[in-house]
Amino acid sequence: MTVRLSDPSGTGTGTRTPGLLLGIDFGGTKMAVGVSDADGRLLAHRRVPTHAEQGAPQALSRALKLAGDLVGEVGGPLAAAGVASPGVVRPDGIDLAPNVPGWERLRLADAVRDALDVPRVAVDNDLNAAALAELRLGALRGVDPGLVVGIGTGIAAAVTVGGAVLPGHRGAAGEIGYAVAGAPWPGTMLELDFSGRALDRLAADLGVPDGAAGLTAAAETPGAARDALAARVDEAARTLVTCCLLLDPQRIVLVGGVTRSALIRRMLVDRLTEALPHPPDVVRSRFADDSALYGALALARDTVPVPH
Repeated sequence: MTVRLSDPSGTGTGTRTPGLLLGIDFGGTKMAVGVSDADGRLLAHRRVPTHAEQGAPQALSRALKLAGDLVGEVGGPLAAAGVASPGVVRPDGIDLAPNVPGWERLRLADAVRDALDVPRVAVDNDLNAAALAELRLGALRGVDPGLVVGIGTGIAAAVTVGGAVLPGHRGAAGEIGYAVAGAPWPGTMLELDFSGRALDRLAADLGVPDGAAGLTAAAETPGAARDALAARVDEAARTLVTCCLLLDPQRIVLVGGVTRSALIRRMLVDRLTEALPHPPDVVRSRFADDSALYGALALARDTVPVPH
């Protein structure tokens, strides 16, 4: 997909300092790296597995090596880098990112700056980055308020109000994976019931091959797989109903690997339609699995000053 990032000033007339933009999207299952020109046109793009079970240092090292290779292939100096990461990003670490062991100890901005000699580095939560891409380029243009829901290795959300992403007091707005699910109180975390990894475990418990993808395929016909999947979708829908009642979003944008399933999307829409007095429009991102990567490139572009 060829995409030009819109000018955040809204004028579209600013010319930024020449140089390449780098975007890195870290996920629990895959990592995506892209290089664009100063206007955000994607020039090179590659995706590799995270190998989360092997820990954070190897994932970071491989992503930085891939980034350096892509920059070398394209040629030209790096003007800025943007990084999308799970969790709540702090200068000295990352909170609420349990899916890759050791991720909480990483200092991503420093690591990218040192490895690639890039002068400007911006780091944000991956769903916030995805929401930024949807605001600039995708399904949330002209939409207010909006909600981006990511269902992949984990589950999380991002809120947009007034054309901006709402981070929250500690940067933890939208961490719905920590929502309470099940009974009795305090139940369990939603992410342990409904996420890519949770559905992989459910498939294994049911003896269904191919993890979450196999489970959703088996659930297309009535039976034990559909009943089990429906119970997990119910838990996610309860949380999303509460989010919608609080925010009254105009549109929900679904991102992440689990949202490839048309069955899961139908189930969620049916439950929201049944429960809400004013159901929002629900769509899947046109960026497929790369909304956070485009958001990372937008973060990078925003750090580059526009000369007067």
